[in-house]
Amino acid sequence: MSRFALLPLLADGDFHSGQELADAMGVSRTAVWKQVNRLAEEAGIEIESAKGRGYRIPGGIDLLDADRVMDAMQVRPRSLLTRLDILDTVDSTNSEVLRWVEQGASSGLVCSAEQQTAGRGRRGRQWVSPYAGNLYLSLLWEFSQGAAALEGLSLAVGVAVARALRAFGISGVQLKWPNDVLYGGAKLGGILLEMSGDAAGSCRVVVGVGLNVSMPGSAAVAIDQAWTDVKTICGRQLPARNNLLAALLNELLPLMADFEQQGFARWRDEWLELDAFAGTPVVLHSGSGQSAGVARGVDERGALRLETASGVQSIYGGEISLRSAQ
Repeated sequence: MSRFALLPLLADGDFHSGQELADAMGVSRTAVWKQVNRLAEEAGIEIESAKGRGYRIPGGIDLLDADRVMDAMQVRPRSLLTRLDILDTVDSTNSEVLRWVEQGASSGLVCSAEQQTAGRGRRGRQWVSPYAGNLYLSLLWEFSQGAAALEGLSLAVGVAVARALRAFGISGVQLKWPNDVLYGGAKLGGILLEMSGDAAGSCRVVVGVGLNVSMPGSAAVAIDQAWTDVKTICGRQLPARNNLLAALLNELLPLMADFEQQGFARWRDEWLELDAFAGTPVVLHSGSGQSAGVARGVDERGALRLETASGVQSIYGGEISLRSAQ
């Protein structure tokens, strides 16, 4: 019996007796009890047990459903989607899509999951991925002109994420070069791009997006920086995760389909409006050392424009992190 089979029965937040759950799944009450304990231990889900009433998840749980996501998508993005897999648990949605690439997968494939056991951000950092709390998604797209045609893509993805959140009345989102989504100076989401194939020709790009939706406090202790989530921003008006995922795909799929022809130029002005560090003294850290200056936005290729005593220089991506000097 899969733990995923039990969760939909408890998702409404109401009490359900052990016998009711056993009958629904065609198993014994002892098997239900074992699965309840496994959910609490392995997924970190709080499950309340009351004699004579049964089991419940206080407040319920918002599970992802592929049909609901696709029903909420707009016409063009839906036409660009070739496959949507929503997994229970995976090491990393990016890793899963890269495995699809090895099997010949191409554009329009999307993988999301309730939980990642080895989610990662840039520079190999862990991406905290509690069960059914946040959104983790990876989108595959094929490009014919190599890596040069992808300059600024991670920045454009950040704009797409901000647009998706704006559809739910979440304004004030900012972007930190090259791939962080911020709100009130705290991290709300992150972007990870990985490429497979010929850097000078046909290649496949996996765009990974992690968005904090309802981060449990027990999971947040592993985060080593200021963070926030959609629940904190929206309060009682928290959008359903299926609708949030649909909104992200509504923005991301057309972006990927058009980017090779349009490039970053279409997205640059909007990125500049969302720039969290515009005109701010910053220190750039990289493997070769650090550089101090004033952030002056990004150029047409998505490179950071850093003003120093010797003038304005363009800083490209890679293993560079951005920190305020103040």
